[in-house]
Amino acid sequence: MELSRELRRAGALSARFLIVGAVSTAIEIAAFNLLLLAGVGPVAAKIAASLIALVNAYFGNREWAFRSRARPGRIREVTGFLLVNGACTALGAAAVWLGAWAWAALFGHVGPTGLNVVNLLAIAGITVVRFALYHFVVFPRERTPRPDEFASDRLGG
Repeated sequence: MELSRELRRAGALSARFLIVGAVSTAIEIAAFNLLLLAGVGPVAAKIAASLIALVNAYFGNREWAFRSRARPGRIREVTGFLLVNGACTALGAAAVWLGAWAWAALFGHVGPTGLNVVNLLAIAGITVVRFALYHFVVFPRERTPRPDEFASDRLGG
């Protein structure tokens, strides 16, 4: 019975995370393509688009997806969020660079369609990494005290 409740909670959390991620992804893809149309290179466009979508991702995850999680302090939380997303943005930019290089090597030219395929694959891979880091690092569960900690609190020791 306890396992099914935990699975339902994990499923609901995952669904909320994926919805926030879908909205952030739509924002990122739109910004990526607008930046490409404006003549920005693919790696710079990826970084800028990720940063634009980051604002939606923070508020959506903090206030909705992980709303029941511990609030260790806004500065610690925002710092962790920015570090995790900085690493994920760098990983995504590297994936776009490598993917664009591989696409060009395989097909001779990487156009807008190829760049978007590469970008979507990068987003999919990074989503798994990002969820794990949000779950365990940025928005951690409150630590459950051990039974002996309760006793020492009551005894004043």
